[in-house]
Amino acid sequence: MKVLVLNGPNLNLLGKREPTIYGNTSFEEYYHDLVSAYQTSCELFYYQSNHEGSLIDKLHEVGFEYDGIVLNAGAYTHTSIALHDAIKAITTPVIEVHISNIHTREEFRHKSMIAPACKGSVVGLGLESYKLAIEYFVRNAN
Repeated sequence: MKVLVLNGPNLNLLGKREPTIYGNTSFEEYYHDLVSAYQTSCELFYYQSNHEGSLIDKLHEVGFEYDGIVLNAGAYTHTSIALHDAIKAITTPVIEVHISNIHTREEFRHKSMIAPACKGSVVGLGLESYKLAIEYFVRNAN
């Protein structure tokens, strides 16, 4: 089983950026823990980009052969019809994740443009949101 963890803009700054919202742990540190936790049940891959087109290219690259994609699109969640369309175009299921609860933040963050194209969403549970999404793919593997 192959699962891609795909992070969008500014998530490369986790651990440094607004720690009261996003915590003090870098994603690289957390990803190491994820790989250790799931080493026997799935093969994890990680990609991060601050560029919308690169995220779309990665979805297209793996979206017909991987078993799952865990996507934190960052601010593109609220603006990107292009990411919505890319998710709809592929066959690999995508779960949207957010570290913070987007529904309790600024009003412009309340609407997700990508949610209707995703299998599901996990929001507001910190970095554990990623683990819950991966767990879904592991438990529901064919």
